[in-house]
Amino acid sequence: MIHTILAIISNWVLAVITQMGYAGILLLSALESMNIPIPSEVILPFSGFLASQSIFGFWWVVLAGTMGNVLGSLISYYIGYLVRGRRTMRRSERVQAEIARAHVWMDKYGDWAILISRMLPVVRTFISFPLGVIKVHSVWRFTWLTFVGAFIWSYVLAKIGFVLGENWQSIELYYRKFDYAIVALILLGFGWWVWDHFRRKSGRKEGGI
Repeated sequence: MIHTILAIISNWVLAVITQMGYAGILLLSALESMNIPIPSEVILPFSGFLASQSIFGFWWVVLAGTMGNVLGSLISYYIGYLVRGRRTMRRSERVQAEIARAHVWMDKYGDWAILISRMLPVVRTFISFPLGVIKVHSVWRFTWLTFVGAFIWSYVLAKIGFVLGENWQSIELYYRKFDYAIVALILLGFGWWVWDHFRRKSGRKEGGI
């Protein structure tokens, strides 16, 4: 069932790129960066393959992918910023405490955290929303770091498609395995966060007795 859905999405992606060209690459990359499950391992390698056939220009593919990522990330960031402004969020001491902790972490690792996250499968898609919630840095700095990371990401995937040529789809097999590994790490990290959160909460209750 899942494979069928992925196949349908992939075929749709190929059709959009074939019909819309660079605008299709930009649109799909933007949608993917807005947390919509569109496989970037199809968008850019396929576009890179088309560049190897002189249908597209390689650097135009990279630029379209980069700008699409930046646009989608900014929209996702802004949505997170709007969510932060909701009254229920502002009144919640627990939420504000978590945001404060996130700020401390970002002050420590900051730019590197954003830059590296832009080059990690799965993480790169969802990172903009929480960054908007905690309103990390200025929006211009966020945009610049996103641009750099997205450029590297777009270049690498497009280059792989360019080099592999007609065999560009073989990247999906390796990419999926990496996806699963990243998801597993995220789940482990989330599990640790939940455990640490309740451990701290339990400690505060015991201290109040």
